[in-house]
Amino acid sequence: MRRLFPVTEETAVQALGEASEGAGARGSGGADTDREWSLAELAAAYAYPEAAVEGREPWLRTNMVSTLDGAAQHEGRSQPISCAADMRIFGVLRALADVVIVGAETVRKEGYGPARARAEFAAAREAAGQGPAPAIAIVTASLDLDFSLPLYTSPLVPTLILTGAAAPRDRIAAAEKAGARVVIAGDGAGVDPARAVRALADLGHTRLLGEGGPRLLGEMIAAEVLDELCLTLSPMLTAGGAQRIAGGPSVAVPRRFELASLLEEAGFLFGRYRRS
Repeated sequence: MRRLFPVTEETAVQALGEASEGAGARGSGGADTDREWSLAELAAAYAYPEAAVEGREPWLRTNMVSTLDGAAQHEGRSQPISCAADMRIFGVLRALADVVIVGAETVRKEGYGPARARAEFAAAREAAGQGPAPAIAIVTASLDLDFSLPLYTSPLVPTLILTGAAAPRDRIAAAEKAGARVVIAGDGAGVDPARAVRALADLGHTRLLGEGGPRLLGEMIAAEVLDELCLTLSPMLTAGGAQRIAGGPSVAVPRRFELASLLEEAGFLFGRYRRS
């Protein structure tokens, strides 16, 4: 990252604590303009809040990317509107999380594989009582997934399948046979977001990261379980009929979130917004 625009004193201390020693030249507002931010500095900037301070556990954040005209993807995928810095933050957010929550359609479109262990974060994850990599938790009603893929057969930690009580019995059996762990988080065919969050917390996963897609994020918003949105604003225009970052049911009153911090590199903005 080239610049940081801290919004509060707490944010500035959190994000710049490690960067303050030995940093290069800084522009106005404490901006470090002559080097790339380290993974450790990004990890400090995006650290999960302490439960005792926020009075809430677990903490659910989601990470999304959008163009200037509101497109969350181009030709069905998010990669074309992303950038190297966005992927760097993507990796850091995963390294901080206990579990990554993602919808089945996104798993299929983006070609998801197992989360990998990263040597740079091994010590920090061990100190935090975390496994070598976050678990992937897939939200699906039909379990229409290819259970022969490495995501199910050979992850570092078992992949979780979040589904409803009315899910097809044969697909549940196929998932479990492949090595996945099925978690019932709804009374019908679908998943209740609030129940999913509680179920993951009961498994010891309190640092939650959602990666979409838009329908799942919309359901999280409607269920009022989203605590934080990490949003990359891409300096691109796509037009067309691409989805926004959130779809699904609308809310009666728009939810208000507060800007916690804002990073910039090469015209891309990386914002963190927290529930008011």
